[in-house]
Amino acid sequence: MANPLRSEVVRLYKNLLYLGREYPKGGDYFRDRLRAAFTKNKSVQDPEQIKAMIARGEYVARELEALYYLRKYRAMKKRYYEE
Repeated sequence: MANPLRSEVVRLYKNLLYLGREYPKGGDYFRDRLRAAFTKNKSVQDPEQIKAMIARGEYVARELEALYYLRKYRAMKKRYYEE
C-alpha cells in the first residue's frame, strides 16, 4: 500500500473502531466485522481502489454518527415528551 494512503487507512480504521464502541449489536460484534473487512481488502494495491474504499468507509462513519445522533434524540424526546 502506498505510504500516503496508509495513514488515511489507519486513521479511518481508528475512527471506525472508536465509533463502533456504541454500536447497537455491541462493540465486539462491530470490531470483529471491521477487522474482517479491513483484512479482506489488505491485499489491494491500486491507489484508485483504495481511495474508493476510504470514501466508502467515511460514508459508513457518517452513517454511524447519524445513527447515534438519532438514538440520543429519540431517548431525549421519550423522556421529555411522553405521549
